[in-house]
Amino acid sequence: MKPKVFVTRPVGDEALALLATRCEVASNPHDASMPWAELASALREVEGLMLAGARLTAELMEQAPGLRAISNVGVGYDHLDLAACTVRRIPVTTTVGVVEETTADLAFALLLAAARRVVEGDRYVREGHWQRWQWGLLWGAEVHGKTLGLYGFGHIGQAMARRARGFGMRILYHARHRVAEAVERELGAEFATLDALLAQSDFVSLHVPLTPETRHCVGAPELARMKPTAFLINTARGAVVDEEALVEALGRGRLGGAGLDVFEKEPHVHPTLLCLPGVVLAPHVGSGTAETRAAMARVAARNLLDLLDGKRPATLLNPEVFER
Repeated sequence: MKPKVFVTRPVGDEALALLATRCEVASNPHDASMPWAELASALREVEGLMLAGARLTAELMEQAPGLRAISNVGVGYDHLDLAACTVRRIPVTTTVGVVEETTADLAFALLLAAARRVVEGDRYVREGHWQRWQWGLLWGAEVHGKTLGLYGFGHIGQAMARRARGFGMRILYHARHRVAEAVERELGAEFATLDALLAQSDFVSLHVPLTPETRHCVGAPELARMKPTAFLINTARGAVVDEEALVEALGRGRLGGAGLDVFEKEPHVHPTLLCLPGVVLAPHVGSGTAETRAAMARVAARNLLDLLDGKRPATLLNPEVFER
């Protein structure tokens, strides 16, 4: 008998067809979160779960006694209770290795848009305000030759460094572990303390996962150490930044601006951010290209099939569940 699996979002026909070769597949046809009771009912008899855009709590897992494999469609996993999965010895995988370049594209796009006031300029033209050339119109901040500070230096942070080299930027990074000297040379990146990175960078881009240790790791003290002309870029997770502190710093002119793809209480956005100049906002679309989303779905489907077969994918989050 084929194992039953459930997919929480419409992830595309290719991934569903791949799952259907070996599984009995059901999926949420709507690109929206399912009500708790509806999702609980859908999980009641499943063995495998392809988790996209849904929150998985320990309470919800209790409604799925046969669940034995979870494939997360994404890299971040703060929306699922990994500890509860591990207690149940349910392996969980991610799509690490698929989203990094695309997310770095967006992070650098936000950096450029915030620095050069692209959104303000677009609005200025659309609203009919542009009547003549003016010397002092919409001056922004230069990017080439400036210093980029990367807080977190995993795959996405390193992809940002490669982009920054094309702009002749000085690249600083801070991470829990210093990378190999050969990687630093290749990317032209310098390891720095967090204090030095914040004080010296013209742009600070965040690339840390959301964990209990990194929640609000950029708050009022960190923002106060940044240059008053500096820009904060966040494509990681909203809660790594204390949003109230960021709003206060921006409102008081203690930062040059920000480019944000993620927010502390998504999809709610702090109302002050909506009206502050120098702030560019995006709706958590770091991996949002047709190519990358299709690749994420394919990888997630293959991961789920491997888990159901008892195999150990390379992107496993809790390898201890395979230990005897």
